[in-house]
Amino acid sequence: MAFEGLSDKLGKVFKKLKSRGKLTEPDIKEAMKEVKMALLEADVSYKVVKDFVANISEKAVGEEVLNSLTPAQQVIKIVNEELCALMGGKQTQIEFASKPPTIIMMCGLQGSGKTTHAAKLAKHFKKDGRRPLLVACDIYRPAAINQLVVVGEKADTKVFEMGQIDPVKIAKESLKYAKDYGHDIVILDTAGRLHIDTELMNELKNIKSEVNPTEIILTVDAMTGQDAVNVAKAFDEALGINSVLISKLDSDTRGGAALSVLAVTGKPVKFVGTGEKLDDFDVFHPDRMAKRILGMGDVMSLIERAEEQVNARDAEELANKVLGGKGFDMNDLLQQLKQIQKMGSMKSLLGMLPGMGSKLNDVDIDERQFLRIQAIITSMTKAERARPSIINPQRKRRIAAGSGTKVEDVNKLLKQFENMQKMFKQLGGNSTKKLSKHERKRLAGMNLDKLEESGF
Repeated sequence: MAFEGLSDKLGKVFKKLKSRGKLTEPDIKEAMKEVKMALLEADVSYKVVKDFVANISEKAVGEEVLNSLTPAQQVIKIVNEELCALMGGKQTQIEFASKPPTIIMMCGLQGSGKTTHAAKLAKHFKKDGRRPLLVACDIYRPAAINQLVVVGEKADTKVFEMGQIDPVKIAKESLKYAKDYGHDIVILDTAGRLHIDTELMNELKNIKSEVNPTEIILTVDAMTGQDAVNVAKAFDEALGINSVLISKLDSDTRGGAALSVLAVTGKPVKFVGTGEKLDDFDVFHPDRMAKRILGMGDVMSLIERAEEQVNARDAEELANKVLGGKGFDMNDLLQQLKQIQKMGSMKSLLGMLPGMGSKLNDVDIDERQFLRIQAIITSMTKAERARPSIINPQRKRRIAAGSGTKVEDVNKLLKQFENMQKMFKQLGGNSTKKLSKHERKRLAGMNLDKLEESGF
C-alpha cells in the first residue's frame, strides 16, 4: 500500500522523540531533518516539503510545545494537522448541476486507469441512488470502446457509444440521450495519449467548449511518482481541471503525488483507486489519510466499508438468532465470511486499525484461507451445515476429499466453530430480553472480532 515506507519512517522519528521525554529545540530540528528526508524519499515535491517542514518547525519550537507535559505528542499533533492541510484539510465533494444532467469529463494520459475508474465512479454514484451514463469518447485506443462496455456491464451502468466518429459529436448526442432516458449524471471517457500533446489538448478543449462539463476530473497514476504532479499541472494550465483522481494507490508506490498535487496545482484530490476491482474505490478524505500515514489508522473508513457490505436486516436477523438461542450454524459462518471478503483484502482491513500499518509490512497474510474454509463448508451436506456435531470421522474424510483439503483442516475448522458457538452462548444466556434493537445490530457487527478470537 502507498505510504507504507513513509509511515514506517515517520513512526521511527516519533518513537525517538517519545523516548526523550522533554524536548529541546535541537531535538525538534533533528527530527524535522528526518521528516524532510522521509518526505523527499516518498517523492513529494521539494518545494512542498520545504514549506511543510518550515510550518511544522515554526509551530513545534514554541514555548507551549517544548514546555508541555507531552511534547512528542504535541509535535505529532502538529504534523497530523499540517499533513491534513497539505492534502486539502477536508473532503471536497463534486457539486452537482442544479439542472440535470451533471456532466463529468474524465481525462488523463493513456495507462492511468481512466476508463476503469470511469466505471468505478459510475458504480459509486449508483450506490447513492443516481442514474449515471458512461460515454465512449475514446475512439483511438484499440478496444477502448469494448473495454468501457465490459466495465460498464460490471458496474450495471448503461454505456453510450457511436463507434469511431467525432468525439465532440458523441459527447453532444450523449446529452440528448441522457435527457431522453432520465440519466442524471453523464461521465465522458475521453481519449488519452502516451504524452501530453497539442492534438490531445485541442480535442479536450473542443469537447469542453461544446458540452460545458460540470466537473473535469484528471486521472493520474500514483506509480508515476512526481511526474503525476507535472501531468496534473500541465492539464490544469491547458484545460482547467476541477479535481484529481489518483489511481493505483494500493501499489507499492511512494505516494508523493497525493501529498503534492493540491499544493502544486491548487486542485483537490477527490477520489482514489485502491485496487483492480470496481469496489476498490474511495472518496478521498485528507484527515483520514493523514492519520493512516502517521499510523493512527482509519477506523471511519473501515466502518463505512462494513456498512456498505452488511445488510442491516440480515445483521439483525443473525443477532436475534444467536441471542434467541436458535444457534449459529455453518451457513451463518459462510455468509459472514463472504461479507468480510467483499470489504477487501484482510491486509487492507487490518491496515485501517490504529498502529497496524507498519506492522503489516513483513507479515504474509494468506487470503486463500477464506477460500479453503468456504470450500470445506460447501462440501458439507445441508444437515452437516445445520448440525456440525453429526460430522464423524467418515464424514470428515469425505468433506476433506470434496474440498481438496486435509482432515486436519476440517478438524481445525470444527474446533474453531465450536469456540465461536460457546462465545455466542455466553453472550446470549439470560440477557436476551435486556438487549435493545440497536444493541442486537451492534452484536452482529462484532462477528469480525469473534472470527479473530476464535483463530480464523
